[in-house]
Amino acid sequence: MDVKKRSGDKAAQEMIEHMAEKGQENIWDRLDAQSPQCGFGKSGVCCRICTMGPCRISKKAPLGVCGADVDTIVARNFLRAVAGGTSAHSDHGRTVAEAFVAAAREETKDYKMKDIAKLHALAKELGVETKGRTANEIGIDVGEIALAEFGKSRGTQLMTKRAPKPRQKIWEKQGVVPRAIDREVVEAIHRSTMGVDQDYLSLLNHASRTALADGWGGSMLATELQDILFGTPSPGVGEVNLGVISKDEVNIIVHGHDPLMSEILAEAASLPEMVEKAKQAGAKGIAVSGLCCTANELLARHGIPIAGNFLCQELAIATGAVEMMAVDVQCVMQGLAKVASHYHTKLFTTAHQAKMTDVEHVEIDEKDALNIAKRLVIAAIDNYKNRGEIKIPDDKETGVMGFTNESIKYMLGGRFRASYRPLNDNIINGKIRGIAAIVGCSNPKVPMDSTPLAMAKELIKRDVLVLTTGCATVACGKRAMLDSNEALKLAGSGLRQVCETVGIPPILACGSCIDNSRLLVATAEIVAEGGLGEDINELPLAGACLESITEKALAIGQYFVASGVKVFFSDALFPFQGSDNVMEYLLGGISNDLGGQWALESDPVKAAELMLEHIEAKRVALGLKDETERKLLGMEERREL
Repeated sequence: MDVKKRSGDKAAQEMIEHMAEKGQENIWDRLDAQSPQCGFGKSGVCCRICTMGPCRISKKAPLGVCGADVDTIVARNFLRAVAGGTSAHSDHGRTVAEAFVAAAREETKDYKMKDIAKLHALAKELGVETKGRTANEIGIDVGEIALAEFGKSRGTQLMTKRAPKPRQKIWEKQGVVPRAIDREVVEAIHRSTMGVDQDYLSLLNHASRTALADGWGGSMLATELQDILFGTPSPGVGEVNLGVISKDEVNIIVHGHDPLMSEILAEAASLPEMVEKAKQAGAKGIAVSGLCCTANELLARHGIPIAGNFLCQELAIATGAVEMMAVDVQCVMQGLAKVASHYHTKLFTTAHQAKMTDVEHVEIDEKDALNIAKRLVIAAIDNYKNRGEIKIPDDKETGVMGFTNESIKYMLGGRFRASYRPLNDNIINGKIRGIAAIVGCSNPKVPMDSTPLAMAKELIKRDVLVLTTGCATVACGKRAMLDSNEALKLAGSGLRQVCETVGIPPILACGSCIDNSRLLVATAEIVAEGGLGEDINELPLAGACLESITEKALAIGQYFVASGVKVFFSDALFPFQGSDNVMEYLLGGISNDLGGQWALESDPVKAAELMLEHIEAKRVALGLKDETERKLLGMEERREL
């Protein structure tokens, strides 16, 4: 085992070696055991939708038993993957909406709306009357409208009205304006059933509609409601990496994606009575940290440290210092249970959708959430005495996280003049060449954290402002790339000048994977600000996720493509390349219909260069070529303007 091929992070390397010495299995060992993986599955040409199969397309057998060709089979698999990702994000959004309504109806005393200004703004957007009404009265109406978006029988997604008007017209022409979220997912599964839709272009078109129901529907609603319920994040400093785990405190780690669990557990752990109980157990206090997207949420709202991203979950338990890990939904490895069995760590599942064999389930019910959370904290405290030998890496870095659409506009213009105008102006004058979104996952097939780091460094060096979400954010944080001082050393002169003037870092950490909807809103507002075209596809903008692991990443990629953005994925991790026609459409033809397209490149530096080429091409199309010097205008010149 060459540990450096598994991770470039010293903390992770230390824990991988530690587990190997103890003979304990982790995700990289399981990947090795699965190698070589099925070539049919990796190219998307395996069909197991009906019991006449499974069918595998090859030169010897170019058709499935039913007669389905390679285009149909690959397109079906792509559509089903997008539907799976959309369902994950949207079920998350529905759970938040249900808790939101319960809070507004005062059916729970433990969750209360915190950002009333954002409540009023969303209410106005949704046509809800606010004058003379209480926050709870407004919240009930807003929450019921949000819940209806998942299953309404008529109409289309309300959030799509945030998109630029030309974009909405493109969606209407292409027939991809999303209706009810549930309807698009159900129709996707129906269309891709044996004997139904057998036109690959028709299947891929519905993949766009389904994905848009995620980005401009379920995900966007989840982000808006979470901000109102738990508070809109604002930029703050936090610590990142396994070194945040405490040697002398009760360690509680929350892992997953739904802040309903993590927020209430963090609150319970901070109660004076809980801290005192921990001290009575011999600890100095209670240390809460997060993993994966839940970690991004907690740090952005409360400054709670991040222990790591997806690939760190088993390594955290292997420190021997984690008294309890509570998990909810998405990206939770079943292998956690086996690792925990080697240590004293108590593992709990907390979401009704996600249970694990032989793992205790304690469901967080919003009607009694705090008391349930206190029981979990007490279980962790009582477990402190069972701690054995510990090995905690020293590595941790500080970084600034918690950027939102609202906070970026405020930093650019202040309270009364908040806008994207300064950003647009500096893109126009060339100090900032464009914007790149680096999002997504952490895949064991790639050395941990390598792609987002390499891409971010290359892009900011070339004066491109970088936005990150999900595990890519944590990857940058672990390597000091979210530290303004460190990142600015690597930034190009134009980008650095703007960032230093405004007071922002060149890499903006924008939240969890569901918060990619924040980036959609930002693109629409940049277009509305003027000077950079009439639609999202005209912006000098590109996105990338070179370490995708889940179907959620494909749904995100497709809703950005359908919104007019060029999206880069790793060719080694895009399992739909068995059909030339499908790939020709996704890599090119789709741009004629929707303005965006997919691009495949596994090398992060080459991908960054291709993103830069795309950004520069967009600048040329807008008539923005070389950087222009700022000129102070006299009165006569201003009158002329």
